[in-house]
Order: sequence, then structure tokens, then C-alpha cells
Amino acid sequence: MINYLCVERDDNMDKPLALKLAPNSLDEVIGQKHLIGPGKVLTNLTNNNKIFSMILYGRPGIGKTSIANAIVKQLGVKYRFLNATINNKHDFDVVVEEAKLFDGMILIMDEIHRLNKDKQDLLLPQLESGLITLIGLTTSNPYHAINPAIRSRCQLFELLPLSDDDIIEGLNRAIKSEYLKDIEIDEESIDYIAKVANTDLRYAYNLLEVAYYSSQDKKINLEHLKKINNKPAFFHDKNEDGYYDVLSAFQKSIRGSDVDASLHYLARLIEAGDLDSIYRRMSVICYEDIGLANPSMGPKVMAAIHASQLVGLPEARIPLAEVVIELALSPKSNSSHLALDKALEDIRTGRCGSVPNHIKTTSPDYKYPHDYPNHFVVQQYLPDNLKNKKYYIPNDNSQNERMLKQIREKIDKIKKESLVSDKN
Repeated sequence: MINYLCVERDDNMDKPLALKLAPNSLDEVIGQKHLIGPGKVLTNLTNNNKIFSMILYGRPGIGKTSIANAIVKQLGVKYRFLNATINNKHDFDVVVEEAKLFDGMILIMDEIHRLNKDKQDLLLPQLESGLITLIGLTTSNPYHAINPAIRSRCQLFELLPLSDDDIIEGLNRAIKSEYLKDIEIDEESIDYIAKVANTDLRYAYNLLEVAYYSSQDKKINLEHLKKINNKPAFFHDKNEDGYYDVLSAFQKSIRGSDVDASLHYLARLIEAGDLDSIYRRMSVICYEDIGLANPSMGPKVMAAIHASQLVGLPEARIPLAEVVIELALSPKSNSSHLALDKALEDIRTGRCGSVPNHIKTTSPDYKYPHDYPNHFVVQQYLPDNLKNKKYYIPNDNSQNERMLKQIREKIDKIKKESLVSDKN
């Protein structure tokens, strides 16, 4: 027979420090001054007792969940918290029925970018009717990762990375709280925690709490912090430039075909655990810098991203390393986006012109290219004022663009011969 010793629990003591310090109102939120404060949008909404469906997105640990909880607490409304990955369809059904019972409810949903179709189909009509007001939380860019039908029904608010000063403000609040009694810590140690936290306030709280309970006499110094911290301190600086500098150096090293530098900055991003930024930046690179010189890199990058998401770290480093090496050593071309930029410049400066009559929707004069030899027939497509404009100028540094250049030159030759023939 097993005897169990029952001990009365203090639930609050079991909570991490980050949860104990969670704000109860927006004025207790650390950072995000572009959204919170006198005259700011989220503050005005709560002051007017009105909230709309929204998506809060940004890096981990910068306040998405804290802001959502602060809003519902400040408004004093009925709400539920679900995770798009963990909670099943039945959980969503329960929330909908509760919302009907209370004539409306706020649903805070974490990892909303992982919401599957079944849950979307259940949620969309309730958002449309206003029965459920959604506060979605995600670390992914909602313009890329969230279903457009959900996105169109929500206001999108980007949360910005916290500065070191923001992190220090949070740490000082924790130090003065009732949860770290008799703590002793110097400014050097506080600065160190803020630096290694890399904009993540939750990480800063966790490190402070571990240091507090693992130190003698509740005294925390730099030496002790370095023994328990396993996160690199190189990535972020006081002006928040370090984060963006590493991302910039990553892209510029690949653009400059320096494979070793590319791997170095990839390693720094991996060590910081910032896979989403790696994915986004590689996706941009394969079209902005590699482009038509090696168009196969687009699918290869997406395959590497998918594999990395599937296996997670540490194995994710393997497909990422392979694709970054190939990106760095690939021929480069920016001809496609330069061509589009020229076209956009014409549009934005009013040099549009009318669509030629023969290619309008109902025109009987349109020549269907597939009805002609080689599936090509000479006819004008650009407006009259731009009919001789050349936007795309091929590069010669790759086999693919040399092939595109030859095709274009052949088409241009046929056009010229046709014009001569028409004149005669």
C-alpha cells in the first residue's frame, strides 16, 4: 500500500515569476509605447470600453499574451484562452456555446497561425456575427502565415522588440515585488540579464528567478549569472541595432557570395533561436539576390524551411546550412525586381496609358497566340505611350538569364520583321 503525503499548496507560489508579474491593466505593460499610453490606440479602445478582433504579432517574450490578458482584465469581460495547436475542435465548440450563453465573448488564441481549416470554418461565422471577438497571438508575420479570411476580420498590431531599458524596467519591478524578498543584485548583473534576454522579458524574469533561488543568501552577482545562463550575449545591444545588423550581415554575405561569412551569421541566428527571421530572410534572398540567375532556389529554400519546421532544432541546422551554402555560391541577379520597380515607377508617376482595345475583355480583334505557329503572334500589349518601353534587362552572368535573353532577342527580331512587312 502506498501512502501519499498531502501538502497544502499555494498555487501562486507554483507560478513562474513572469506570470506572477503579469499586468492587470495596460498601464502596467512594459514597452509597446506605440500602442499603449495616452492617446494610443489600444489604450483608447479600452478606455472607451470597446474592443475589436485583432492579431498581435511579434517576437517571443515581448508582451503579446500580457497585453491580451491586460485588455480583458481591464474591461472585465468574459473570455477564454485557447491554443490553435493544442486545443481541439470540441474546445472551440464549447467556447462558441459559452459565447451564445453570455451573448458574446472574447477569445484569446495563441499560435493563431496554426489554426486548421476545421477550426477556421467554425470560427469565421462567429467573428462575422460579432458573437466572438478574437485576440490572436503569433510570432509569425500574419500577412504571410494567417488565413486571409481570418486576417481580413482583424486589426493587425505589430509588437516591437523591447529595448534593454524596457527589460531593465521590468527587472526593477520584479526586484521590488513581494516575490523576491531580500534579494540583493547590483546594476552590472541587471544589465547583463537585460543584454542576454535579447528583447525577451519572459526570459529575463526566468533567469532572475533561477538566480534568486540558486544563490546563497539571495545575493546575485555576475559570476553566478554566467554559471547558470546558457544563452549567448552577443546578439543584441543597447540601441537594438545588433539584431538587425546580424540579419543584414547574413543577407549581404550571401549576396556577396562569401559562403563562410554566410554560415557564420547563420550560426549566430540559430544560436539565438530566431528561426522565423532566418526563414523570412532566406525567402527574400532567393528572389531579391538570386532571382532569375538560379530560379530553382525558390523551391529549394521553401523545402529547406519546411524540413526545418518539421524536425526543429538542433536538426534544423542541417537543411539550413545546405541551402545557405547553395544560396551563397549561386549566381546572382536582381534583374526581375529592378524591372518591376521600373514598371511601378511608371504607374506611380501617372505614365499608365489606356489598355489597347484589342486586348480588352470583350474585344473581337484579339489574336489568340495558341492559334498561330510556335504559339506566338505579333500584337501590341503595352499602352500606346509605353509601347516601346523595356523594363526587363537580362543579366549575362548565368546560363538561365542568357537563355531568357536569347528568347527575348528572337521575339524582338520577329516583331521588327513584322513591322517592316506591315510598312511594305
